[in-house]
Amino acid sequence: MKIITSLFLIGVASTDGFVTKNGPIRSSYPLSATKAASDLDQVPTSTSVGGSQKQRILKEPNLWEYNFGLQDPKIRLPHGIIKDVSLPEKYEVTEEQIRTLEEDGVLHLKGVFDEEWVEYLRQATKHQVEEPHFWAFAGTASKLYDYIQRNVWQTNSAFARFYYHSAMGHVLAQCGRTDEIRVSTDLLMVNPNKGFKWHQDNQNGPISWDEGLRFWITMDETPKDYGAPVYLKGSHKNDVVNDQAVFVDIERDGLQDYKNERLEFRTKPGDMLIWHPRTIHKVDGPSDGIWASYRRVLGGTVAKAGTVYHDKRGSGGVLSDLGRHGLKDGEPLKSSFFPVVYPRCERTEVQDRDSGKVGRNPVDILTKIGGLATKASGERFSSFFQVLGSQSKSS
Repeated sequence: MKIITSLFLIGVASTDGFVTKNGPIRSSYPLSATKAASDLDQVPTSTSVGGSQKQRILKEPNLWEYNFGLQDPKIRLPHGIIKDVSLPEKYEVTEEQIRTLEEDGVLHLKGVFDEEWVEYLRQATKHQVEEPHFWAFAGTASKLYDYIQRNVWQTNSAFARFYYHSAMGHVLAQCGRTDEIRVSTDLLMVNPNKGFKWHQDNQNGPISWDEGLRFWITMDETPKDYGAPVYLKGSHKNDVVNDQAVFVDIERDGLQDYKNERLEFRTKPGDMLIWHPRTIHKVDGPSDGIWASYRRVLGGTVAKAGTVYHDKRGSGGVLSDLGRHGLKDGEPLKSSFFPVVYPRCERTEVQDRDSGKVGRNPVDILTKIGGLATKASGERFSSFFQVLGSQSKSS
């Protein structure tokens, strides 16, 4: 029963808008308390450092503060961009940088987004944490982050417009040597309480490793003593880590060539990190789990041109694909649930998002995650469930 409950909570955290027969719910709605939230480990809100009290910068929302449905912060786009009309901006990536990504498995691009874009993202994030969405409830209650929400673009129009109009799509198209970029899944992540130990990414949506690229867009300076992502150089080429594994023991046989080749990136506002989903990496949080400053990141996975839909029911990967899009295994990944953002957004896909058609249905959630509730699946994906216990440092 505990596994089923965990699956449901994670599944909820991985979804977005809720759609009823009458369309999307757009207003706030009070929630009753749940035993699941109270059973999870508690993270301190303050600690004493050198005689002074260190306070958490962001408090967990009260249950009645969560919102359902679509949200629009109504933030003006930078650079005179006309909403849903202007073409995406461009940012040139060099051939040398693309080869670095292909060889090392990770690329740090500095200053892709200027102060206007950074402020736009900060304002969108401020609105989101002040008006938390219900689909952030499970992730936030798990104490993994101060705030975390998957597929935030589906519920918050400001993030959707960032994808439609910023240079993000152009950057990723160049890095992937492709002429089309679709958003497979995304995450708004604010302050990882204790970080994540060595892992690879398998919550990439319904795509294969080589069809996607991971990205991070940072809004803040990296703290001095923690919070810098660390990657094992070239580890995307390893052939020993199982596709279903999340956390990775870097001392295992077959990883000797990678474990001592570490790349640490102290990102600044407006920077991008781009990496192959198989590249092994970690992020250490503060030892006491308390962020006294912000570390706000918009990240996720995009799909290249020619990507097909992979039905991942029965695997942990299904948790980043819980929508009612109707795609079948092997069909082209063309759907409003995975919108094209480069070379430009498509009007019908934008309209589907704005009307709430790109939503979630509880029946679909339970149907898709049901295959994970068996004993065999629970054993097969035990690595995934370690996410809930990942709040400790790894050397």
